[in-house]
Amino acid sequence: MNTVIITGASRGIGHATAVRFLNEGWRVITCARADVPPECKRDKNWTAHFPVDLSDPAAIDVFARQIVEHLNGDPLHALVNNAGVSPKTTFKERLGVLNGSIDRWREVFELNFFAPLRLARAFATPLRKSRGAIVNITSIAGHYVHPFAGSAYSTSKAALSGLTREMAVEFAQLGVRVNAVAPGEIKTEMIAPEYEALIPRIPLDRMGSTEDVASCVYRLCTEEFGYVTGTEIYVTGGQHLL
Repeated sequence: MNTVIITGASRGIGHATAVRFLNEGWRVITCARADVPPECKRDKNWTAHFPVDLSDPAAIDVFARQIVEHLNGDPLHALVNNAGVSPKTTFKERLGVLNGSIDRWREVFELNFFAPLRLARAFATPLRKSRGAIVNITSIAGHYVHPFAGSAYSTSKAALSGLTREMAVEFAQLGVRVNAVAPGEIKTEMIAPEYEALIPRIPLDRMGSTEDVASCVYRLCTEEFGYVTGTEIYVTGGQHLL
């Protein structure tokens, strides 16, 4: 049975991705700041969930040791770096160049950029055993100025896009593929009403679903995409074309 680790899996894209892998018969290990919904724990293949703050480097070290112990020498077939944050300032504005503290920017980069880097390093050996795959969840905001994303979030995702390319080259020496998925406007419980105004800018004329993203992530982790690495796939309904 193949095994995947998915971060930020308690809701939204991460949760939908975990469900997709479960439906495909994979063994799923997850982490998030929050617990997973109770009904998901009933699936025997959802073998472990770890509450952890991935913006804390020390917590990542503990989490990585727990996972290695849980794997007990088994290979890891996929790592999905989904956890991320797009914070607001005390004035309810997105964190930008001219507002908010620089320390808040560092917090964003710790979770959105450094956590995927730390986890990829931590799980390089079990991924090598399976010649597995890493998928980083980036964003359309990492490539275009987005009206609602905020500069801290957007630049952290742009950095993660660059890291994906560099990781792809270095991890190829281990036989591990590294790709990214860049969602556009995805309907989740966190979506704000103002995002509805962006639908006319989407050629497919609708917001995406979390399942749309999860399907792309899953396929990138399968042998069907065994010759694809260093690629970033836009799941935007064509929004990035305009």
